[in-house]
Amino acid sequence: MATNCVPAAAAADVCANCGREGGDGTKLKSCRACLLVEYCSVDCQKAHRKQHKRACKKRVAELKDEQLYSRGHERPEGDFCPICTLPIPIPMYEHSVLEFCCMKRICDGCNYAAQTRGMHDCAFCRTPIPDNDADTLAMIRARVSKKDPEANNHLGEKYCHGLLGMQKDLKKAVQLYTEAAELGSVQALFHLGFAYYTGEGVQKDVAKAAEFYEKAAMQGCPLSRHKLGCVEGQKRNHDRALKHYLISAKMGHESSLDLIKDMFMGGTATKEQYADALKGYQDAVEEMKSHDRDEVSALRKSCGVSSSVG
Repeated sequence: MATNCVPAAAAADVCANCGREGGDGTKLKSCRACLLVEYCSVDCQKAHRKQHKRACKKRVAELKDEQLYSRGHERPEGDFCPICTLPIPIPMYEHSVLEFCCMKRICDGCNYAAQTRGMHDCAFCRTPIPDNDADTLAMIRARVSKKDPEANNHLGEKYCHGLLGMQKDLKKAVQLYTEAAELGSVQALFHLGFAYYTGEGVQKDVAKAAEFYEKAAMQGCPLSRHKLGCVEGQKRNHDRALKHYLISAKMGHESSLDLIKDMFMGGTATKEQYADALKGYQDAVEEMKSHDRDEVSALRKSCGVSSSVG
């Protein structure tokens, strides 16, 4: 006598296949994939598999979505300046410098403040900054040899774009991104997602790209979260796309906010959803402000430049 695929807690410790109750020497084990039902034996689980398959698959997808949309609402540690401890504005490469000696990303405000005090070495560890490509590359490779995840990721970027006097090598870049991701680099997961999405250095695989974007997004990467929204939008899954954009917009990602506005204008997002995204975005931007950063911004405007100082 098979029972329905109801949650295990509601099934009163009953085998979903034969109806045997737990206790008195009978130990029931839950389906490890969905946790919906319990079985008294492997044979019962196999016998019930065909009946349970659809409900199990549906619940697994639901559990995955619960994790995907509930995690990663806060940016990772590497997105915060280690000196002022404030989150760095997006895109970070326009508002910070990466110091190759220690692989710390210093916001332009703190970097500028150090320079105005006559400190032209690394603002974090005070190591002299290399003045040529060869020394810079040697410094990065030294960090790579120490299994520094961000060094591996950054060296991958240099191979990807053919910088520091190196020949462009997309396959080598993907190899380094993979090593960096295994060591814990969230940014490397984003780069792998982008590589598989575009087919640069690997065979194009949008599904695999989404997997990397999901891993990075659940660790707080706003760029990956935005990309997931784009992937869902291309599939016309507007509700799913909107969920992703709302999360990244509230972390300060302007393009996500712009797309939510477009969705509102097009009728696929409500006025309340756009207002919620706008307030979240404004709060995130406010959190990233500092006196030193404002000074750098004013200096850039007066000089007509937009790149990082230093």
